Amino acid sequence: MKPWLVCFCLLFTVQTFAEDAADLKIADKTRVAAMQSGDRVKLDAIFSDDLRYAHSNGIVDTKKSFIEILAAGKTKYMVYEYEEQDFTFPSPGMALMTGRAHIKADAGGTIMDGVLSFLAVWRKEQGQWRFLAWQSCKLPTVVKESGQ
Repeated sequence: MKPWLVCFCLLFTVQTFAEDAADLKIADKTRVAAMQSGDRVKLDAIFSDDLRYAHSNGIVDTKKSFIEILAAGKTKYMVYEYEEQDFTFPSPGMALMTGRAHIKADAGGTIMDGVLSFLAVWRKEQGQWRFLAWQSCKLPTVVKESGQ
């Protein structure tokens, strides 16, 4: 293979990943806003039909069950702020989103307020990025001693 062709292919790949990462950040903002609003139409549009959402407490939801919980207001996300958010692309049309997020949610009167470490999977379906999977765990609270 000619060296110039290799350089062109690498440049095209880097540019594509950068564009995909930018598109995914927008898609994820849309997902978070839909989760906070509980809007069924928006949730249906952003969630993959194959959604597997594993909460930090071990409960696992499907697309249907998670939309019902959010739309009915059984869980309300009040704070959803990323401390770290990174995207990698293991194969065309697939993206892994990893990081940490401060999330505060009211689940039927029980408040969860903490920092979660997460792995999310996005899949391109019919030309659109759709949210396929979520797995998270609550990180321990760091307590600072006085005088430090």
